[in-house]
Order: sequence, then C-alpha cells, then structure tokens
Amino acid sequence: MHIKTSSLLSVLLVVAAGVLLPSSATFAAKQAAGKNTASKATDAKKAVSGKKSASSKKATSSKKAGASKKAPLVATALPPLAAQVALADNAPALPAKAWLLMDYDSGQVLAWANADESLPPASLTKMMTSYIVEQALRTGKLKPTDLVTVSENAWCRGTSAESCMYLPLNSQATVIDLLRGIIVQSGNDASKAIAEHMAGSEAGFAKLMNAEAQRLGMTKTNFVNPTGLPDPAHKSSAKDLAILARAIIRDGAEFYPIYAEREFKYNGIKQGNRNALLYTDPSVDGLKTGHTSEAGFCLVTSAKRNEMRLISVILNTHSAQARADQTRELLDWGYRQFEKVTPIQPSAVVANAKVSFGKTDTVAAVLGAPWMLTLPRGQSVQTQFELKPGLEAPIAKGAVIGKVVATANGKTVGETLLVAQAEVERSGWLLLAWQKLNHLFGK
Repeated sequence: MHIKTSSLLSVLLVVAAGVLLPSSATFAAKQAAGKNTASKATDAKKAVSGKKSASSKKATSSKKAGASKKAPLVATALPPLAAQVALADNAPALPAKAWLLMDYDSGQVLAWANADESLPPASLTKMMTSYIVEQALRTGKLKPTDLVTVSENAWCRGTSAESCMYLPLNSQATVIDLLRGIIVQSGNDASKAIAEHMAGSEAGFAKLMNAEAQRLGMTKTNFVNPTGLPDPAHKSSAKDLAILARAIIRDGAEFYPIYAEREFKYNGIKQGNRNALLYTDPSVDGLKTGHTSEAGFCLVTSAKRNEMRLISVILNTHSAQARADQTRELLDWGYRQFEKVTPIQPSAVVANAKVSFGKTDTVAAVLGAPWMLTLPRGQSVQTQFELKPGLEAPIAKGAVIGKVVATANGKTVGETLLVAQAEVERSGWLLLAWQKLNHLFGK
C-alpha cells in the first residue's frame, strides 16, 4: 500500500510540474522582454511617471510589448579614449567616441579627445532649440505666455523611439511650458511645435539653428531638425556643443535655472530630468542628455565649485550610467588639477599711458573687468602690458587704451583689455596750440 501511494504521488508531481513549468517559462520570457524593452528606452520615456488615464496605460503597454520584440542588444563599452590635449597631468581616458572639458570663464579647453569630430548629437540638439527660444524671449520676439498650437506633425504619437512632453493634438501650450518641456522632459513634440511657431516648419527652424551655430563659432555642426532625431546630415562635435553650452549659461541667465530642474509635470504627467548628476552632485546645474542608437549615450554638463565653473561633454558612450560616471570622473579631475588665479587685482593701476593734446598728459590704465584665469595648480603667472601708441585727447572714461597679456612657462595663457580710468578732455585752443608747437619740435 505504501508503494502504491508513493507511485501515485510521483505521478501527481510530474503532472503538476508539467502544468507549472510552461507558465514559469512564460513568466521568465516576459521578464526578459521587459528588460530588453527597458534597455531600448532611449532619451524617451525612462522618467515618465505620475497618473495616466486607463487608455494611456493600455497604449503604453502595447508600445512596450511591440518594442520588446525588436529590442537591440545592450551596447558594449568602447575602449578607453585617452586625452589628445591636456593642460594638466593624469587626464582620464574615457570609453566614449569623443569627450571634452572646458573652463567656462575663458572658454579654454582643459582636456579633450576627438573634440572636433562631427558625430550625431541626439537630443543634445535641443540645447540649440532652447537657446533660440531663450534669445527670442530676451529680445521680446516671444513672450512667456504666448500660445503655441500643436500640429499633427508636432504631436507625439508616443513610440518608444522618442521622448515626449505629451502635448495633446491641436492643443495650445505657453512658450514657457514648451521651454521646460524641451529642457527637462526632452520633448520632441515641444521642440517641433515651437519650431513651427517660430519658423513655419522644422526645416525653416533648422536654418535659424545653423545661422546661430555659425555666429557662435560652431564650425563642425549642421542641424537638420530641432529634435536630434537621426539624419545622416545632422552632426555636431564635442567642442561645438561646449561652445553652445557656454552661450546658454552666458546669454540666458534668467532661464538657465530651468536646466537644473529635476522634474516637470504637464498634462497630468510628471517626468524627471534624465541628467542623473542633478540628483547626486549639488555642484551640477545643467545641461542636457541625449540618446539614440546612432549617437549612443551623450551628456553635456556644467558644474560650479567655489568660483570655478567647468563644462564637460561626453559623446557616444554605452549606457546612461557610463555617461554619468565618465562626467563625474572628468569633472573631479578638472577641479583637482586646476585652480582660479587672479593675475591683477581689479582696482590696480597697470600703467600710466601718455596722452597728447589733453588737459592732462597721462591717464591711468586699469582692467576693463575682473580678470581670472584657470591654470594648473601651483603654476606661476607673469604679465606684460601693451598700450596703444599715439593716444590723443579726448579720451572717454572706460575707452580701450591697451591690453595686458598673461604667460606661464613661456606660453600665453590669457589676455584682457586695459581701459582709461578717467576721462581726459581736449585742451583749450591756446593750450592746444602750445602743445602742438611743442609736439612739432619734438618736445
């Protein structure tokens, strides 16, 4: 009887296993598909959170299911790319196609590798889109409360290949909300809508983008659209993107705090900023992430510690974690190796310049603005001034009358303008005649 019971139990166990195993395999397959879908998420929907309608949830689920069927393999890390130029020792080698570290104040590149290579910039493109919007707001061409209509072309259909602000079709949104949607949520719909509003079409807006790039000195850049969606002709470089980041910080101070915002809620959907360093490094206050399969994972970052602001660019690395880690390593190296130096105090008189035909025959030459250099720690600096020859009155206070050049180890490391500390009026006719007579005879 005992033997029969054991046999019966064995049979039951086999049957149970046959029932359970297929469902377990199905569960594992679903888990794997979910992971593949997550790995495919580009600069798109990683940070989407908040409440959605039941239909929106169903649409998202179906999109994920479709994406999982054709999810690409996870990218592998590139070999470390050593610095081609570095102004201090021990620059890191980073597994990316291009990278760069720039001093914000001077625009000087402190270290770089492949910085002039034209590469797909993905959503880093939106830095130019937001910059143009910001400048239009500054000049009054746009107002923050202006309403922008969302066309069918701009409307985001919510595929897994793009990031969205989730603007409803044919709805209207204010310019300031669209600006936040571009910067924080990386919304392709917001970028297209503002482009059409300002220039009539994406192609028309791209002309504005390229004109602005040329004005800023971005020599390796060509924009085709306002979003960064792939196009063979759509390119930029690490150096050009650093130049653009510097312009955003310099020219749009009233809007720059948006780049540090961690989340933005619109249409009931709250999305987080994809720049992971905003959550972990209090010195980081911008700027933009990007990702497509062609561009890899990209990140342009700005950080300020004490009086030093640095801008870093990472192009085409293999993961979101990698772009954050490499940026952190590059910034830490920069702050460890460099320091701010003040070659001449703002109030110091650098020289006394000779002036002809004035009520006074000299004028003090001083700095036109406070002057700071970013140099390797411990490096000594020498300065030499050059004054304009043949200065004649009248000379206005603040007029440029020369320059001062800083050198270190025999190399020029910076220069700045010298201006007149005070006004020099032209002499009266009698004194002027006497001065010209003396000048004629070389006295």
